[in-house]
Amino acid sequence: MKVEQLIIAGWTGRDEAALRKHIRELEEIGVKPPKTTPIFYRVAASLFTHDTSIQVCGPDSSGEVEFVLLQGHELRVAVGSDHTDRKAETVGVSLSKQMCAKPVSTESWSYHEVKPHWEKLMLRSWADGELYQEGPVTAMRTPEDLMGRYPLKPGYAMFCGTLAAKGGIRPAKVFTMELEDPVLKRKLRHEYRIEVLPVEG
Repeated sequence: MKVEQLIIAGWTGRDEAALRKHIRELEEIGVKPPKTTPIFYRVAASLFTHDTSIQVCGPDSSGEVEFVLLQGHELRVAVGSDHTDRKAETVGVSLSKQMCAKPVSTESWSYHEVKPHWEKLMLRSWADGELYQEGPVTAMRTPEDLMGRYPLKPGYAMFCGTLAAKGGIRPAKVFTMELEDPVLKRKLRHEYRIEVLPVEG
């Protein structure tokens, strides 16, 4: 599928306590709380990538595992990382979202295949091999809820929110992510390396 529009849905947590925890995590590193929850950031479609390595400016970025909705001739689900520059995030969230590539698994599932047991799907990520995030997709709003607020047209892709990080937000050299379907016994998995480019001024 050729992605023509890329949307990053933020602050999509259904659990208000967990949402506040994630907001506090980001406030600790100087990020202002959102004006609405959820909120939908538009970023360049060219940031959507299946690459296994990305380049970032400086040492202050990190990954976030998310389920990704892909609207083509049918709605499909992939796993991706809303890789974000945390230093830029203290200046503006929209700016930070625009600064990094967004790696996504090459494989995806038809949404109608997983919708009947959606609440069983699990997201996980690892930062340099250490478990970084883990939780059910039900921590975030449902695809229907999000698409009801921001309808997806053919060619649109939407990242749908993330989980709190175990041990706090931090960078890594290798970020691994997966979406597990324990009912149909399968996983979507993607791993990418992060090359840090020097900041010269």
